[in-house]
Amino acid sequence: MITYRELQENKEIQTYITRADESLRALGFTEHSFAHVNRVAQTAAYILETLGYDAHTVELCRIAGYLHDIGNLVNRVEHSQSGAVMAFRILDRLRMEADDIALIVTAIGNHDEGTGVPVNPVAAALILADKSDVRRSRVRNADFATFDIHDRVNYSVEKSILKINEEKTLIKLKLQIDPKISSVMDYFEIFLDRMTLCRRAAEKLGLQFKLIINEQQLI
Repeated sequence: MITYRELQENKEIQTYITRADESLRALGFTEHSFAHVNRVAQTAAYILETLGYDAHTVELCRIAGYLHDIGNLVNRVEHSQSGAVMAFRILDRLRMEADDIALIVTAIGNHDEGTGVPVNPVAAALILADKSDVRRSRVRNADFATFDIHDRVNYSVEKSILKINEEKTLIKLKLQIDPKISSVMDYFEIFLDRMTLCRRAAEKLGLQFKLIINEQQLI
């Protein structure tokens, strides 16, 4: 089986991730490079591992997380679909099993809030991991005076924790934000569609989703 570690060392994939992130930087987006994709890979794996999924499925989930944003190389618009096609070509050429490719490609093609649907557990875990990666270090604009609302919302986050409870009935995204930088309502306005998709993804995994900001439950 092709492993997550092997794909991390693949120079071709490294180039695609780097160049895709450069395009997003030029467009003014937050960081979508190795810090983001590796964090998403590990968080998605944590979700399925905690819920008792087998090691093979967990590994496929890591791979989906690592590859999920390469479609930004083509265009930000519909990047989940173009990323799925790119991932198919890469994994097929590396001779991964068809069933495994299908699961990964489906997850990547369904991770964006514009068109995504949590059609299987890997897709659901990828959605939750991707949409919960909100942190100050993703902001690249060094001039606070020119922050847009996305910069402010991300920069305001002092602490972010995504955790499944011991009973495995609830997944909670808990944020501590600095209200002097961005209000709770700013966050809710920007991320409402993403959090709605997270709720659907959690339901696919048999979980309830809660969003808590500064000890206040919003969802």
